[in-house]
Amino acid sequence: MPYIKVYIHFVWSTKNREPFLDTRELRQKVWHHIKENAKGKGIFIDFINGYQEHCHCLISLGSDQTIEKTMQLIKGESSFWINKNNLTKGKFGWQDEYFAVSVSESVIDRVREYIKNQEEHHSHKSFNEEYDEFIGRYGFEIFKG
Repeated sequence: MPYIKVYIHFVWSTKNREPFLDTRELRQKVWHHIKENAKGKGIFIDFINGYQEHCHCLISLGSDQTIEKTMQLIKGESSFWINKNNLTKGKFGWQDEYFAVSVSESVIDRVREYIKNQEEHHSHKSFNEEYDEFIGRYGFEIFKG
């Protein structure tokens, strides 16, 4: 049996960054569902939180899990569940794009704290500002066709 501990910090937004997740109660319900559903699929979500138009998720990938497949399972099932239960005004969807960056064991607690404090964080900084920071900090380039 392989022993693997690879943490990935995922960030993704709602379709067109619409603030569908507009109440704390709704967000908590969605995060809880995502975590429980992922657990059933063998995906270990260490920490999850977000704000009105996006989600942060710290995941420890297993030996046979890929970033792409993990995102497909989480985003696809959760948007289906949100729509099936009519939890938002209008048809809910997640944006196709997402960020995924590796996290060193030495900073796991700091990343958990950052994810935990999303409401406080976004009272000072918009998701658009955070998005631009991620692009710069991790050297991602945006290609526009």
